[in-house]
Amino acid sequence: MNTVTVAPHRFWAPELRFSAGRAAAILLVLAVAAVGAVLVSAVVGEYPLSLGQALHHPASVDATVLWRLRMPRAVLGALVGASLGASGSALQGLLRNPLADPFILGVSGGAALGATVALALGLTALVAPSLFAFLGSVAAMALVLAVGRSRRSPEAALLTGVVFNAFASAAITCIKTLVSPDKLGEILYWLAGSLGYEAPRTLVWAAVLQLATLGVLWRQSGRLNLLALGDEEASSLGVRVQRARTVVLLAASLSVAGAVALSGLVGFVGLIVPHLLRLLLGPDQRLLVPASALGGAAFLVLSDLLTRLLFPLFHAELPVGVVTAVLGGPLFLFLLRRGPVPQ
Repeated sequence: MNTVTVAPHRFWAPELRFSAGRAAAILLVLAVAAVGAVLVSAVVGEYPLSLGQALHHPASVDATVLWRLRMPRAVLGALVGASLGASGSALQGLLRNPLADPFILGVSGGAALGATVALALGLTALVAPSLFAFLGSVAAMALVLAVGRSRRSPEAALLTGVVFNAFASAAITCIKTLVSPDKLGEILYWLAGSLGYEAPRTLVWAAVLQLATLGVLWRQSGRLNLLALGDEEASSLGVRVQRARTVVLLAASLSVAGAVALSGLVGFVGLIVPHLLRLLLGPDQRLLVPASALGGAAFLVLSDLLTRLLFPLFHAELPVGVVTAVLGGPLFLFLLRRGPVPQ
């Protein structure tokens, strides 16, 4: 009997709701929304900014506020949001669980533990806590990937991540009970998730990391569609299952590690955005991964703008992780009432 081998990169899921042209149009709309969110966040704020003054007078206060404060912060929000959105979509597809999020594999626990230890020991006077957070997340990622590869099962990686997050949470709680009130405030603020004012060099390296890892996820999106059919079916269609799974886990974990190192634990973005877009666009990862990246960027940037606009009300700037939780929690419950999620 003759057999036919289907190249994974040419596979287009049968559930696809849109032609290639309409899919491109959807991504264009989302890209415009993400860029628009960055521009609005850079221009709007408590301080009334004159855009003309900022553009034509580089030495003015308006130019300083725009180019050194608001724009870098908006760009950082876009990078972090894109990372969480795309990684959440890829992991939900890989684990065949629409409730999975980017923090489920232990990366967040490793980052939180690394930053907490650094803040508690006063090491951040020499090096930014983001470095320790990144090292902690990479260590957790290595552990999860090693266990998952040895057991050849995504469920093993998932369980390892859950257990490590529980361990990290317990260790952080222990540290918080031992540190001084000042250091406790620093730890709590970092854990809540916030966007700061990073140097241009940091933003460039963050952009390089995110473009590389998200590009890998997008390239693997066709294989994610096949993996959703089951390992045996995917293998029969030409997918090297273990290799594809490892590549997706590694790319998603590195992406989230870079994001968490710079922003702390910003929750709900990687859960809500892919979940909502899957309801609107369907489960095909070739569209869902880039759409979630763009949607996550817009969502987080606008959430951060809201934290700044609420400053006069609370006389303090809320961590953006608090805003995403307040917005994401009710929205998620509403989406769950809509019925089952396509997978």
